[in-house]
Amino acid sequence: MRAAIDGPQAGRRVEEVLDRLAATGDRAACAAAEELVRVLMDFYGAGLARIVEKVGDGPLEPVYGDELVASLLSLHGLHPEDVHTRIDRALAAHGEPLELLGFDADTGILRLRPAASTGCGCGSGAGGGRDAGRTLEDTLACFAPEVTGVEQEPAAAPAPALLQIGTRPPSPARVP
Repeated sequence: MRAAIDGPQAGRRVEEVLDRLAATGDRAACAAAEELVRVLMDFYGAGLARIVEKVGDGPLEPVYGDELVASLLSLHGLHPEDVHTRIDRALAAHGEPLELLGFDADTGILRLRPAASTGCGCGSGAGGGRDAGRTLEDTLACFAPEVTGVEQEPAAAPAPALLQIGTRPPSPARVP
């Protein structure tokens, strides 16, 4: 059985290898390596497109929430869900309660803020998602690579506690 592949980590490894080649100063080797990456991307993209075409959306629906599959489909422009649905998936997978303020498709900037806490006030809010070590940016890269940056606004001020005041004072205890 093959080892699990992490999409963002694989992308970083490809960039590292290309950066090491660039550091050698050999422009021909860099150009050849970048062409190889493009050719392989085209090859795998064409294969995935054929699978999606032959299988259809219905049978693929159960794997849309899988980070690796979502990443590959999105990378090749084959994911049938729109970017807003995939952003919602990424935020849900990340696990940290965040409020979506907006996404600018032109700039790729996603605006978020911590969601209002609904906990008990003891500081034990919901922690980490499926992989607490994964950053929000990594999760977004899997589900919505269109997001190129995240701006987080400060949390909204909590609503003041509700103080209930009765309409009349309680009646004194009667002594028999």
